[in-house]
Amino acid sequence: MDHVAVLALFDRDMREGAQPDGPGAHVDRDGRVVRQVAADQGWNGVVWSDLDESNADRAIADQIAYYTGLGRGFEWKLYGHDLPVDLGRRLRSAGFVPEPEETLMIAEVADLSLDVAPPEGIRFLPVTDEAGVHLVADVHEKAFGTDSSRLRHQLLARLRDDPETVVAVVALAGDEPVSAARMELVPGTRFAGLWGGGTVEGWRGRGIYRALVAHRARAAVDRGYRYLQVDALPTSRPILERLGFEPLTTTQPYVYEPRS
Repeated sequence: MDHVAVLALFDRDMREGAQPDGPGAHVDRDGRVVRQVAADQGWNGVVWSDLDESNADRAIADQIAYYTGLGRGFEWKLYGHDLPVDLGRRLRSAGFVPEPEETLMIAEVADLSLDVAPPEGIRFLPVTDEAGVHLVADVHEKAFGTDSSRLRHQLLARLRDDPETVVAVVALAGDEPVSAARMELVPGTRFAGLWGGGTVEGWRGRGIYRALVAHRARAAVDRGYRYLQVDALPTSRPILERLGFEPLTTTQPYVYEPRS
């Protein structure tokens, strides 16, 4: 894989040319910044910027003013190759709080080994309705220890209004949901994103996550996508590398909440 070329393609298609990630959201450009404003409980934030030392602080202040004017917190999604090189420091100085860093990993679907079956006793249930969404959200809460209200809302909305842009699946041990994941598809691009892969404690280390990656990769092949993209935590990076994913850069959320 030509890392430089693929990263440039990712920046162009998925960041500078970002599309709304759900019904009711919109993406717009403000100078050298591309941002999303979501409806209701969706994600708000900066997806791309092209800044330097002379204009970065002004751009940061403009985004704070814009989102706080809407009464919303937002995220600045910072990538390791973004400029200026001290953009993270500038965001912290402006009141943003950094969250854990992840690794942007990419795989060319044609290079992956997709012949991976679920472990014995595990079956995969495609998510197509509200009941399935609640299973995904319940697994998410148990696996990550975080509230899943926004996930429930967004996944329900996408299945209802844009079902061709999402593939979601739950892993069941008997009738017990033990793992879940989704894939978000961006029409007109070559990238499909893998998100939310989480396994309930006690079921980890059995190959469920690996099988869920292969399951979604096969779905990407069927839909004609060339690359898979993952923002990988340290726990999932070794599994993804064994499957054939390669690290391209880092990504880190910087979160701003309006002062009350």
